[in-house]
Amino acid sequence: MDSTLAQLDAVLAEPIRDCLGLDGEGNPCVEARTPVELEREIGLPGGHIFHADLAFPYRLGDDDSPAARWGVATGHANILLCGAGAVRGGGVSGIGGHNAAMAVLERG
Repeated sequence: MDSTLAQLDAVLAEPIRDCLGLDGEGNPCVEARTPVELEREIGLPGGHIFHADLAFPYRLGDDDSPAARWGVATGHANILLCGAGAVRGGGVSGIGGHNAAMAVLERG
């Protein structure tokens, strides 16, 4: 842990350790998992926290629907992707949900 924190400190303006919570013994409260561990322990395929490999957010194919333009198409007209695996957003950003809502509003 110390070597990892030292590597982070080498590129940060302030030491990262000062930002970490500590347990009762003074150890940093940090948990890290590899993709293999994420797949095994919580069932994330390939350990992808965003449900798929990262890719540049552009539209593929000939689909010119609002869902395709907003990056939320699923192949089913009335089912839109609005979670972490959305093409133009993900994680806890809310962008996937925003884009799904915009696609619904655009198609009327």
